[in-house]
Parts: sequence; structure tokens; C-alpha cells
Amino acid sequence: MDIFPTQYSLLSATALTDALEELYGLKGMTCRLLIHNVSDTYLLANEAEHYIFKIYRAAHRNVEEIRAEAELLNILHEKGASFSYPLYDLNGSQIQSFNAAEGLRYGMLFSYAEGKVCQMMNNTQLATVGREMGRLHQLTSTMELIHPRKEYNINSMLINTLERVKPAFAELPDEYEYLRESNKKVMAMLAGFDTACFGFGYCHYDFLPKNFHFENDDKLTFFDFDFAGKGYLVNDLASFYAHFFLQVVFNVMSQQEADRSFKVFLENYQKERSLSDAEIASIPCFGYAWWIFYMGFHYDNFEDWSNFFFSPKFLKERVGWIRKWVEWYIDKAWDYSGNC
Repeated sequence: MDIFPTQYSLLSATALTDALEELYGLKGMTCRLLIHNVSDTYLLANEAEHYIFKIYRAAHRNVEEIRAEAELLNILHEKGASFSYPLYDLNGSQIQSFNAAEGLRYGMLFSYAEGKVCQMMNNTQLATVGREMGRLHQLTSTMELIHPRKEYNINSMLINTLERVKPAFAELPDEYEYLRESNKKVMAMLAGFDTACFGFGYCHYDFLPKNFHFENDDKLTFFDFDFAGKGYLVNDLASFYAHFFLQVVFNVMSQQEADRSFKVFLENYQKERSLSDAEIASIPCFGYAWWIFYMGFHYDNFEDWSNFFFSPKFLKERVGWIRKWVEWYIDKAWDYSGNC
């Protein structure tokens, strides 16, 4: 009997244990699934060693994009940046292929990021994030990869995304009209910046605390470069500021404390890489674009991942967050100094 067409399989952790031990010359490992969403992440470990194995979904990342991610991480590793990087197997390969039900799926084994996520960062931790992100951007601003990665620009972040998600707003015409008008406003503001002077290179584009571990206050490791792509480097600062915004939305901290924390981060970032006043002033606009882009990502991956939460209720809540972002940081002068 032929295998019925399959869209998104889940590889057996037990079978992966045997395969990865053979490929990488490892012994006594156990493998368990950590995350099953737009890609699958497994923990491979024994008493002495820990690794992360990530297997990609073809609808999300093709093999050329995976090669670009490996290429980027290899260069960063050679330059001494602090992040999780792909490992070579016994044959000198980093990308593995598996003949799954839906066809070939590709994966990479990564070094383990020691430590843990910290949502409420102290001043030392904030300074560490700032310095390490600045160092990372100093490196990615001088790179040109052989393999292609997506580019984050006005079309990919705002114009195309908003048009693509329109069907999801069939029951929410007022919310969609608000986003349409907000898009126009933000694009006009971005057009007013001299972006020719902005830092440009490869962005992480998901710089939330869930994507870096602190081993101690002054030592961290970044990971999950799945969304890495070319764009203005201020995109990464905007995604990091989104963390503080959410802390304010959920009443974890005040706006003044959020901006004070961001100021500590920003001051230490600039010890490694300078920012123009225009770049700093543009953070709210690029943050808005980040929210719109990820709404499109949720929409695009409905069948394989977001179907359990992506609904009119979710969209109404998300547009409510975006309204707050626009009212707090775009409609009035944004002051990150903590003196709001």
C-alpha cells in the first residue's frame, strides 16, 4: 500500500537516538521531543553531554535556507560570537536528511546553550545582552552569505503581509481597517528617516528572552537563528523592546521601569556598535513592523502549527496590543530614557 500524502510528520525520538549516535559517534544518548511546532526540536543527552537537534519542515525552510543558516553560524562561531552553533558529523557534514512520510526533511545538531531563560533581567544581565548583541551586529554587518536568506523590508514586513492576512479578518473589518491605516502611517514615518545611514546586515529577528540563556549574569548564549535574514539591524533592537512592552501590558513592570531597563541595554549595545539618533527614534516603527510580520507568520502556518490559537479572538487581542504599541510609542514622542 502506498503511503498516504503527508504534510507534517513527527520523527521518532527513539529512532533519532540511534541515527544521531551513528552519525556523530556518540554513545549512551537519550532523545526526547522538546517542541513540535513550525519545526521540531529534540534534546539529545547523556550524563555528560547535551545537544539540541532541530529538524526543519520543508514548508517553512528549504535546504538552501538551512545551508545559509549554517553558513551564518559557522562564520559567527569562527569569530568567537556567543551562540549555539551546528556541529559536524563523522563525515564532515552539518545538515542531515531523513526520508520522512512527506519526503526529505533536513536537520542539524547544535551545541547546547547552557543556563536558562531569564524574563526579569537585572542591570548586569541587561548590559550583557546589549554588549553581545552589539558584537553580533558588528560581525553580521560585514557579511555576505553565499546561500540566500529572506530580506526584511517594507514589502516583506508590512505591505505583502497585511494583504496576505486579509482573509483572516473577514469577521473583523474594523480591526483590519485600523491595521491598514496604521500601516500607511508607519510607512510614511519610515520614509522620513534617512535609512541609507542605518546599519544593515543579517538580523536574528526574534530577539526575545526565550532565545538566549544566561549561564551567569555576564555570560549568555544566543540561539534559534531560524528567522535570520537581511535587513536593518535596528530590527533586532525593536524585537527586544517588544519584550518590555509585553511586561508592561501584563502589568509585570511599569513603563518607566521598562524604558529604564531598555536604556541600560542600549547604552551597553553602543559600547560595541554606535547608533544614530535616527536609528533609535525608528525603533517603534520597526517594532510595529515586527508585530505585523509575525501575524503573517501565524497566518501562513495555520495548518501545521497555529490552528489551536489563531482565531478571531486571537486577532482581536493582537490588534489590541498593536493599538497600544501605536498609541504609546508612535502617536506620541517615544522616550526610552525612563522619563515618560
